[in-house]
Amino acid sequence: MIDFQPLRLSHKAPYEQILFAGPTRGCESSFANRLLWGRQQVAFIRDCVVFFSHFNGRTLYPYPLGSGDRRAVIQALLEDARERGIPCRITNLLDADRAELEAWFPGKFAFRADRDGFDYVYAIDDLADLTGRRYQKKRNHCHRFYTMHPDARALPLEGELLDQAREMARRWYSRRLQADPHQDFMLETVALEKAFRYFRELEMEGLALVEQGQVLAMTMGSRLSRDTFDIHFEKADEQAPEAYAAINQAFARYLREKHPEVRFLDREEDMGLEGLRKAKLSYHPAFLVEKGWVCCSEDIHGDCKP
Repeated sequence: MIDFQPLRLSHKAPYEQILFAGPTRGCESSFANRLLWGRQQVAFIRDCVVFFSHFNGRTLYPYPLGSGDRRAVIQALLEDARERGIPCRITNLLDADRAELEAWFPGKFAFRADRDGFDYVYAIDDLADLTGRRYQKKRNHCHRFYTMHPDARALPLEGELLDQAREMARRWYSRRLQADPHQDFMLETVALEKAFRYFRELEMEGLALVEQGQVLAMTMGSRLSRDTFDIHFEKADEQAPEAYAAINQAFARYLREKHPEVRFLDREEDMGLEGLRKAKLSYHPAFLVEKGWVCCSEDIHGDCKP
């Protein structure tokens, strides 16, 4: 079996050296997301990096990254799954990954698209400027927010403000659970708590909208590639719903000024939620990162689901 090790902060530098050297990947590939969500184990083999992921009750092998012998690495994953007695479920495949997998192992894998997992990627200038008729409603939301909250200021998440944003997020989850105790926020609350705990170590950046000492909205993200920033979390006070549009625009402007090389913002997937999909499409993404997953053909009738 592959000698996987629990993912640690010390793996960030060698992993990102491989990640940033290749083409832009989906949001799951950011080191922050690897560390924050589920239980991740990592191995560096044949100049590639591979993961053994335990997420939401399933075991997964995200598609290996790196310039090394990926064909041999895929073969090692197949052997690893066989020895563990589990389906070889490989996730986070882009079109290029699928093409090379089919070329190397013709007929070996059954592919499924994962529409609910497509990333929505936006031009940073579009979100920062909101120009044109198609963004009229978004500009109206921002105008309404600042009219109702004239003293609100966008401030970087740092120092005491980081702790205040954490408390605001905790109140957000508490109110949601009171309104609907059957909703399952467990995975997200665990991930967000980790994000606050390791905010500096993960080199995350964030912004808060603050009025008279009260955090009305917060957002945070991290680098996904040299020209793309990944937005991990965004929360707003339910008494100020327009704050979502305002924090979205403010963070895009903040990142554009601080990191002029960043051209795109990846606002991640919609998870198949109709309302969230509608909201993400309303911001007119520059493109979607289309992803899928595969299982060995002999496993497809067993426990092989995304």
